[in-house]
Amino acid sequence: TLADVNGPYSDDEDGLDEAEVNGNWTPQEKALHEARLKAKAKRRLRRSSSRNSASESSESKDLAGADPHSPKGKVVTNDRKSRMGKGRGLPKKGGAGGKGVWGAAGMVYEDEEPDVKDPNYDESGDTVYETVMPEVEEREMEKMVNPIVQEYFEHGDTKEVQMLLKELNLGPHKYEVSSLAVSLSLEGKASHRELTSLLLSDLSGKMLSQGDMSRAFDKMLKDLPDLILDTPEAPQMLGQFIARAIADHVLPMDFLDYHKGKVDCEHARVALDRAAVLLSMKREMVRLDNVWGVGGGLRPVKHLVKEMNLLLKEYLISGDVAEAEHCLRDLEVPHFHHELVYEAVVMVLESNGDTAGHMMMKLLQSLWKTGLITVDQMNRGFERVYNELPEICLDVPHAHSIMENFVDLCYQESVITKQLRDTCPSRGRKRFVSEGDGGMIKN
Repeated sequence: TLADVNGPYSDDEDGLDEAEVNGNWTPQEKALHEARLKAKAKRRLRRSSSRNSASESSESKDLAGADPHSPKGKVVTNDRKSRMGKGRGLPKKGGAGGKGVWGAAGMVYEDEEPDVKDPNYDESGDTVYETVMPEVEEREMEKMVNPIVQEYFEHGDTKEVQMLLKELNLGPHKYEVSSLAVSLSLEGKASHRELTSLLLSDLSGKMLSQGDMSRAFDKMLKDLPDLILDTPEAPQMLGQFIARAIADHVLPMDFLDYHKGKVDCEHARVALDRAAVLLSMKREMVRLDNVWGVGGGLRPVKHLVKEMNLLLKEYLISGDVAEAEHCLRDLEVPHFHHELVYEAVVMVLESNGDTAGHMMMKLLQSLWKTGLITVDQMNRGFERVYNELPEICLDVPHAHSIMENFVDLCYQESVITKQLRDTCPSRGRKRFVSEGDGGMIKN
């Protein structure tokens, strides 16, 4: 083909053309003839090159798309090999490409060397990232600590409080934990104050030093004018806290001596005087362990029974129902109020005359109306007496008749229910005669 294309430009034909042109053609015709020859040659070259590329591409398609095992030579559309006629016929990216593919099978990623230009590059070696807790601001202390203390009043676990406080970056304001706990307990029960004293004792030396404790109590002495608005007995209670803290070595022994003569606030002087009086009492360390009393269910049962007996005896002497109610509330054992009912009924059975019965009925009636004693507690107390009545009769022969009269009186005053009155045991009216009568029953 190249010979055909270059034929018009060979030496022999050039000589013939030149002779022909010199003999017959004009210069214009000669130039037009040469242009036609050149255009014809270009068309032949373009036609031959396109024909060759088409045959090569069809051959490559047949080789790449045909299944050698298929008799019909169907094209496999799911083959990952390239069908564009390019490359070496291998899978794209070595089989590691495609959506959701992390790499070729068996490929192991090696540790990359740290880049010196990386802004997180650490010259010393491995880069360690730590969680930084921002320091709690003074205005946020109350919001962060109060829920922890209030939850502590429910479970009483000092270790959990320490764990939660360690998670907070309290910074220089950590001494306020003591003042916030004491302030909350002043508004609560005696058991809360006892738990607060235990918490201060456990925090001392671990999270808070004696200096931190002294700083906290100094602040509370200054805040007494504000505390007394919500808790009128705050000076006396704070004095008890100070005395207990000194006895538990939470505060230094010279805390009172340091403040003696240096306090201008009248309420602060009352608190310090109260602490000095408690510390000057005999067996001070033993007595101060129970300065708040032992709260609620922490008391042993024998101690609670003794307290309720003392409460009832004082009531029989004074007749002050309000004082008896106050003492019962301070015990903080609503689940054990059936013991008070039991002891009250037994006292009526062992007493002489009707005075004790009427007084105990008034007390139970008042406790029933105020809700201190529930229906279950009232029923349980009476039922315990019903079950032990045969044994009580050994010491009190007329216990059955006294019990029936007292139960009727309580039912008339709506202290007990009709069902409870009907279950009261009564002694049988029939009695046997002497053996000489043959064991016959008298009519």
